[in-house]
Amino acid sequence: MTSSRRTFLQKLTAASALAASGTVSSVMARSGAPAYIPNLKKVSPNDKIRIATIGMGIQGNYDTMAALRNPDVELVAVADLYDGRLEHAKTAFAKDRDLFTTRDYREILTRSDVDAVLVVTPDHWHDHITIAALKAGKNVYCEKPMVHHINEGKAVIDAWKKSGKTMQVGSQRISSAAFQEAKRLVQAGEIGAINYIESNNDRFNAIGAWNYSVPPDASTQTLDWDRFLGDAPKRAFDAKRFFRWRNYRDYGTGVAGDLFVHLITGVHFVTNSLGPTRIYSSGNLAFWKDGRDVPDVMTSVMDYPKTDAHEAFQMVLRVNFANAGKIQNVTRIIGNEGQIEFSENNLILTKKKLPIAPGYGNYDSFFTFTEPVQQEFVRQYDAQYPPETRKAEPAKEVRFDSPKGDDAHAQHFADFFKNVRAGSQGTIEDPVFGFRAAAPVLACNESYFEQKVVHWDPVTMTQKNPSAPAARPSVARPGAPSPKAAAKKPVAKR
Repeated sequence: MTSSRRTFLQKLTAASALAASGTVSSVMARSGAPAYIPNLKKVSPNDKIRIATIGMGIQGNYDTMAALRNPDVELVAVADLYDGRLEHAKTAFAKDRDLFTTRDYREILTRSDVDAVLVVTPDHWHDHITIAALKAGKNVYCEKPMVHHINEGKAVIDAWKKSGKTMQVGSQRISSAAFQEAKRLVQAGEIGAINYIESNNDRFNAIGAWNYSVPPDASTQTLDWDRFLGDAPKRAFDAKRFFRWRNYRDYGTGVAGDLFVHLITGVHFVTNSLGPTRIYSSGNLAFWKDGRDVPDVMTSVMDYPKTDAHEAFQMVLRVNFANAGKIQNVTRIIGNEGQIEFSENNLILTKKKLPIAPGYGNYDSFFTFTEPVQQEFVRQYDAQYPPETRKAEPAKEVRFDSPKGDDAHAQHFADFFKNVRAGSQGTIEDPVFGFRAAAPVLACNESYFEQKVVHWDPVTMTQKNPSAPAARPSVARPGAPSPKAAAKKPVAKR
């Protein structure tokens, strides 16, 4: 054995010995081992993939169940800051075996029996845990949005590229049969050149507006409040902030980061778009005036430039948590020869093509001409437009229903696990794709709170008019306090 190889192995052994006493990054630094250990271990196609879920809230449970609907996948550990959820996990996922549980996600990252982690925490923890997990040699499935602030995106991408590990961002609708069919139809030119897209996600109920149930035993004894805060502003314990974190900008990203991101992810997948160049938002807090500091009605307009994949188009996204009318949540992609209207479960293609001849008469200037001029107009029109150019193709409507049992959530994980087994980084929603969806929706928030148009470069993934690194200015918005600083603060010791 060469001295360099012997030294490397000694350092790795030292790192393992120190693992229980600090974070993975600090362990590696103290031992002198490299900060990144790219894909030293690939999962055999015949082996089980052992997963651990970090964050066992609502989505953490749903993600875990979807992951386990895939063959040869085993849950070996979970982390959560509330003791009740750790106990629930043992009952729900490990009735006949031991399940490692912890409040400290770092303990999971040191375990050799964990191949992949599911990061299903409040948004302000996504980048920290994802980067730490990649440095620890774990494959990562991270819930949307991938980051809490725009300036965190490239650090995650860099960590992923350096690690060599597989990473999937969790906006699972694009793995549904309906979205796959929408993509096929658009790419086949079935609706012509796209010029406008609209997509909405409306609700009218308390739980849908994120007023989740708070357990009666919530206290600083049963949950780790300080660790939950992380690098967010320090404040006294508030159970509502812990269990309803989506309502607060310190930990979540509002309707844009929670729901717009699904809509924009689907559009980017179907159209092969890299993203918009211009973003503007408007809205207000109309109904759920319960202490939250994010709007419950929001509309954003985005301008997409012409690319090799599509013509220039405008996209309008809307969320209304106070919609007491008829709710029909769909995405409509409109072209000059038809439209596709789709949700996760079905799709309707409507084709309508104009005739070549424009026609004349009715509400037209033709009747204002003198009779001789009308006769000359008709003579010229007949010469230019023969009869076959005056009839449009019959309008056609084609409906596609997703196959029975289509499971987009499990299929999204299937793509992740397939790439984990292959040691590949080529998932359907890798961090570059994930950031190109996350950045524009985070820009929607910036536009709303700062009352400005945000300019974005979708190719370089760079904001052209970022906020100053100082504290954001106070903006008088209904129900919204002064936003916190745009620049990411250093991570507090945890």
